[in-house]
Amino acid sequence: MFTGIVQDMGRIAALQAQGGDLRLTIEVSRLSLADARTGDSIAVSGVCLTALELTSKTFSADVSNETLSLTTLGQLRSGDQVNLEPALRAGDALGGHLVSGHVDGLAEVLSVQGDARSQRVRFRVPAALSRYVARKGSVAIDGVSLTVNEVEGDVFGVNLIPHTWEVTTLGTLAPGRRVNLEIDQVARYVERLIGEAR
Repeated sequence: MFTGIVQDMGRIAALQAQGGDLRLTIEVSRLSLADARTGDSIAVSGVCLTALELTSKTFSADVSNETLSLTTLGQLRSGDQVNLEPALRAGDALGGHLVSGHVDGLAEVLSVQGDARSQRVRFRVPAALSRYVARKGSVAIDGVSLTVNEVEGDVFGVNLIPHTWEVTTLGTLAPGRRVNLEIDQVARYVERLIGEAR
């Protein structure tokens, strides 16, 4: 589990094809890997990956074809930046919302517009996921916990404060870009419970 509070922007140091899958090597800058162990979970742009081959400044992770086909990780190139968050530990502050690191689908950036010191960003989501996005609810975009400002059909908007714009990859958003979307887990469970109660 994660919180959607990004702790570092890492850099893709290497991509290596391995038996049809992909191994990423990611270089960290602020994130401490001192206590990390092989097998730990680290969210990479919102995708829960298993850390392998750890050094003080890098870790590797294998990415399956399934994950490559359903997320933006298959589009990464050497030098690209990614959002990083280690798994939540007992006693850690829950500053965002509960995020699993299991991407539900890809959203498309429709617009980015300045709003005082913040940026307002509008996204289009796959129709099958739009029912789970609610005004003032939570979503994770590329692993960043965000509050939904407005929803109209399959389009929703968020507000990015200057801090988020500066310390995550969301500061590079532009129309047409696709991003990893994870809907709020509560919405999925509520739907399941209501469906079973009928």
